[in-house]
Amino acid sequence: MSILGMRHVYRAGRWIKRRFGSKALIVLYHRVADLALDPQLLAVTPEHFAEHLEILRSYSRPMSLQELMVALRNGCLPRRAVVVTFDDGYADNLYYAKPLLERYDIPATAFLTAGYIGSTREFWWDELERLLLEPGRLPEALRVHINGSVYQWVLGEGADYSEESYHQHQRWNVKQKDDPSPRQRLYRALCPLLRPLSEGERRSVLDELLAWAGAEPISRPTHRALSPDELVRLADGDLVEIGSHTMTHPVLSEMPVGTQQAEIRQSKARLEEILGREVASFAYPYGAQSDYTQETVGIVHEARFASACSNFPGVVQTGVNPYELPRCLVRNWSGEQFAHRLREWLPN
Repeated sequence: MSILGMRHVYRAGRWIKRRFGSKALIVLYHRVADLALDPQLLAVTPEHFAEHLEILRSYSRPMSLQELMVALRNGCLPRRAVVVTFDDGYADNLYYAKPLLERYDIPATAFLTAGYIGSTREFWWDELERLLLEPGRLPEALRVHINGSVYQWVLGEGADYSEESYHQHQRWNVKQKDDPSPRQRLYRALCPLLRPLSEGERRSVLDELLAWAGAEPISRPTHRALSPDELVRLADGDLVEIGSHTMTHPVLSEMPVGTQQAEIRQSKARLEEILGREVASFAYPYGAQSDYTQETVGIVHEARFASACSNFPGVVQTGVNPYELPRCLVRNWSGEQFAHRLREWLPN
């Protein structure tokens, strides 16, 4: 066979391996909790999470993220390999998720927002939910400064949000097209305005909102992040690996290079200081391809992380960029719904 013919065979072999070779799946959770309100759809109930793990145990080959990276490097990816991950660092990862992971002996990686460990403030989306979507009375008009501009809204009848209205609308979420009251409309309007801000800018806006609402900056037991001691307990044993999710959960593509470097490197150092061990994995906040840049990817590599997870759907196979690993987001699905999704994502 000629050299040209051999090249064609080699290229065809590589294509066949990519097309039909073993594929792995990384699934993304945030919370395991039973919440009255969940407008961002971040929580999976403990009952449903247990069903998911039982299905993963029977249908797939659960493995840790580090095991997956070794298998990719060695070209020996197991059939139907699945990696479980969590983002953000809620305390319920320890109290509800880990016991179930232990019951089914399924490893996981928890990517933690290092600056929130032990924080007395909630994540911004939770604080906004508490201020706007809990029952009670608010001033009829809001005027707030955001990123150099002044925004104004009138709540009207939504200023007085009754217990009845609260219970009627508590299953509302941002994926729905309609807003049942001015409260949900205001929540939806503020989220995209707060999301791209730096932590300092966002806190300034939230402080304005707290003053407007006559509320205090608290951290509810149901919505708080892990404490340093709880982080150590979550990482205790070999089942849960700890990864970094920046210091303050910014949209990295909106931040200057120096801020990105600080967010990424300081988060690694902070977690390693608490744990006394290396932190090798990273996940981009929000994680869509528009939420970070190739410059961000380079910073993560330079910070000596071994891998980084994104948040766009796809399977993992030989040749994937280890610093842009796709993940499939899991919602609060029943076991039957989860099994259906799993077969769609990982049919072979």
